[in-house]
Amino acid sequence: MLCLVPVLLRPVMSGALSRGPEPMAEADRIRWDARHREQAGREHGPSPFAVSLDGLLPHRGRALDVAGGTGRHALWLARRGLDVTLADLSGVALEIAAGRADREGLPLRTVTIDLEAGPAPEGPWDLIVCVDFLWRPLLAGLPTALHPGGLLLVAHPTRSNLRRHERPGPRHLLDDGELPGLIRGLEVLHDEEGWTPEGRHEARLVARRPAPEAGR
Repeated sequence: MLCLVPVLLRPVMSGALSRGPEPMAEADRIRWDARHREQAGREHGPSPFAVSLDGLLPHRGRALDVAGGTGRHALWLARRGLDVTLADLSGVALEIAAGRADREGLPLRTVTIDLEAGPAPEGPWDLIVCVDFLWRPLLAGLPTALHPGGLLLVAHPTRSNLRRHERPGPRHLLDDGELPGLIRGLEVLHDEEGWTPEGRHEARLVARRPAPEAGR
C-alpha cells in the first residue's frame, strides 16, 4: 500500500500528497487547524442532500472531495466503494480524516492544498463533491476535471442565509441564483435553492459532463 508523507510529517493510511499552502493562506491554515483540533472528537456524517442522491451517485471510480475538512463526505464515498481523494488546506483535518479511514479499513488519499491558489488535484474524476466551500475560479474549472459522464455535486449557502444567520459573512456566500451560471459546459440534473430542514438557505446543484458525440 502506498504511504506518502503529508505536510505535518505524519503518515496516513493510504497516501498523502502536499501542495502548499502558499504564504497568503498561512493565517487561514492556522485558524482551521485550531478549529479542527478543538472539534477533533466530533464526527459528522454526510449532508442530507448528498445522502438523498444515493441512487444517482456512483459506487465505483475516482472521487474528489474539495475542501472536505475531516472527511464527512470523503469517508461516506469511500464506504460506497469509490477511490477517494480528500483535498483541504488543513493538515490537522486531513490527519483526523485519515485516522478515521484507517480505523474503518477504508482507502483514502489526502492532499494538503490551498485551493484558492491553484487548480484542484488533477483528474479526471468520476465524481467531484464541493460542499460549503466557495472559490469561484475553482468552481469554474471543475467541469473540465470530470470524466465524460462524471458528476459534480455543489452545495453552498446564499446571501439569503443572512436573514437568519450572521455567518458565513457576505464575502463567503453565493448570490441568490448565481450557482448555475458558475458551472459551464455541464448537463444540469438537479438545481434548487431554498431553506433546508437544518435552517440554512442553500443553492444545490448536480450536473454531468456530457459524453462526447459519436465520431468525435
